[in-house]
Amino acid sequence: MKKHEIAALSKVELVERIRELEDRLADLKFYKAIEPPQNPMVFRNSRRDIAKMKTRLSQLAREEQDNS
Repeated sequence: MKKHEIAALSKVELVERIRELEDRLADLKFYKAIEPPQNPMVFRNSRRDIAKMKTRLSQLAREEQDNS
């Protein structure tokens, strides 16, 4: 995902997307044991997307804390 796509998501949507991506990554790791993936970059991209979303989520939490 692009930065502007992540920035447009709400806090609830971010949490939901993170959960979906983590589940997908776990499935990919499971299937990796059975047969090698066609595109190994999927693992890297999924981890990076999760990290970007978690960063944005922490930024939102910090902004809420500063405003309180």
